[in-house]
Amino acid sequence: MSPALILACVGGYFLFLLLIAWWTSRNATNAAYFLGNKASPWYAVAFGLIGDSLSGVTFISVPGKVGTDQFGYLQIVFGYVLGYVVIAAVLLPLYYRLNLVSIYSYLDQRFGRASQTVGALFFLLSRLTGAAARLYLAVNVFQTFVFEKWGLPFWLTVSISIGLILAYTYRGGIRTLVWTDTFQSTFLLLGVVLSIAAIARELGLGPAGLVEAVKSSELSRIFFWDWKGTNYFWKQFLSGVFIAIVMTGLDQNMMQKNLSCRSLGEAQKNIYWFTVVMVLVNVFFVSLGALLYRYVAVKGIVPPEKTDALFPTLALQQLGPFAAAVFVIGLTAATFSSADSVLTTLTTSFCIDVLGMERRSDLSESAKTSWRHRAHIGFAVALWLVILGFEMLNSNAIIDAIFTLASYTYGPLLGLFAFGLFVKRAVRDGWAPVVCCAAPLLCFVLQQNSERWLGGYQMGFELLVLNGLLTCIGLWLIRKPARA
Repeated sequence: MSPALILACVGGYFLFLLLIAWWTSRNATNAAYFLGNKASPWYAVAFGLIGDSLSGVTFISVPGKVGTDQFGYLQIVFGYVLGYVVIAAVLLPLYYRLNLVSIYSYLDQRFGRASQTVGALFFLLSRLTGAAARLYLAVNVFQTFVFEKWGLPFWLTVSISIGLILAYTYRGGIRTLVWTDTFQSTFLLLGVVLSIAAIARELGLGPAGLVEAVKSSELSRIFFWDWKGTNYFWKQFLSGVFIAIVMTGLDQNMMQKNLSCRSLGEAQKNIYWFTVVMVLVNVFFVSLGALLYRYVAVKGIVPPEKTDALFPTLALQQLGPFAAAVFVIGLTAATFSSADSVLTTLTTSFCIDVLGMERRSDLSESAKTSWRHRAHIGFAVALWLVILGFEMLNSNAIIDAIFTLASYTYGPLLGLFAFGLFVKRAVRDGWAPVVCCAAPLLCFVLQQNSERWLGGYQMGFELLVLNGLLTCIGLWLIRKPARA
């Protein structure tokens, strides 16, 4: 597929996004930007969350990792299901009862201003780096197959991508994102389904043969029972539970769309339907991975050294124009969907939790809008810088980096919310930042030495749970005396 044709696909897609943004951002106020005026249809939110959750990482990294991890990723996905039930049954009722704009306002009401600020800062750090990792993966594909051939540097490719995202999120915020994410989820799902169809055609497989090829693949093993390994089922499953809770239920980026629904009931309905679709979509992605590796085996192709490069390389160089166009549109949907909402929700959390905009009666509506615009642009610049940092690190499988990062940055949030919900004691709020910083540092030391100290045991994503537990213990140590 020629670079010009790739850009034509991206350009046409982007025009549709701009049209949606123009329509939804007319007369947009701060209330529309932050919560969509509490008028978002639950089905649009549910469908849009698919693209926001999957992103370019799932689109590229999950199929590639089948070569090393087989279908083990589904162990984490099964854990997601229980995590989403907890979100719908426990966290959403809390957020709606308190009528929150930023979910970290709960920490202020429960513990104090310092706890709210440190919780928001951990979210800002985690989401900024996570979004950068996701966007880096997708932008790197466009750089390799398009811009590099024209001699354009990587930093310019990143600049163009972020500039495009800014163009349609700057004014409308959540009211725009609910509908652009719905549009993008549609094309992301079409991308994986049509990619499977393209590979099936190349291998001469009908529907029944396709299912049999996946089932009989030596890469289709799902469950792993070696307790010392990082892919042990119970470690992966429980990690999936807590990853879902923290990366969705304790994440302003994901919850802000849910809080824009008309009622708690609609928000819960959104989560349950989203859960069903999420499991099915991830089954499609690992199946796609098995088919990609079958294809290279049948055709005698040497797979790329980096697993993240497998799908892009085959789609753009081996499977023909149809598969290439499908891949480009799917990746474009994943790229914009994973990054656009991040700029909005980072801005929201910064304005509400750090600047305290809701408390500032001295600021006019126009002044608040001005601060919001500055924050939005500032986070776009920060995203640009972090992506360039990832390019310097050049990690092999970005999905591992994201989950490891989440274990360190979401752990304190897990501990803060768990302690607040299940322990009815106040804490010395000024010490909360110390506790939240100490827990990840202790986890890092343990992870680096676990094999030597624990008889060969390798720590995986369960690091998140340990991090949260250490935060809870620290909060217990700084608790205030019980009232008589």
